[in-house]
Amino acid sequence: MRPRSVSTPSIAFSYVVRMAFADRGAMEGFLAWLRDRHAADVCAAGAAEAELVVLDPGPDAASTIEARYLFASRDAFTRYEREEAPRLRADGLAELARLGVASDRVTFTRTTGEIVARLPG
Repeated sequence: MRPRSVSTPSIAFSYVVRMAFADRGAMEGFLAWLRDRHAADVCAAGAAEAELVVLDPGPDAASTIEARYLFASRDAFTRYEREEAPRLRADGLAELARLGVASDRVTFTRTTGEIVARLPG
């Protein structure tokens, strides 16, 4: 078996926002907004790519979305977080309020990390 070639990625930094909703209907409304507007806004503000994933339900039966954003570098993400993220996060909270979702009915978890390799499929 030949070893796979591993390339140094041109996209080097990952930012993942996980949103767990107590109510599936609220999740679906928020997902439409993420898909139709917010993910594109994050890309316009510095992300190179965005991916939205509705996770299979786990043991807690929460309805969960992961928004996965890729940035060219940690510096690009740092600039995004400093200059753009506060406004875009406020937009998200305003959308939740518009949907009638109380803040205690959704949990946000954010993770970041360096991408060290990308393998071909």
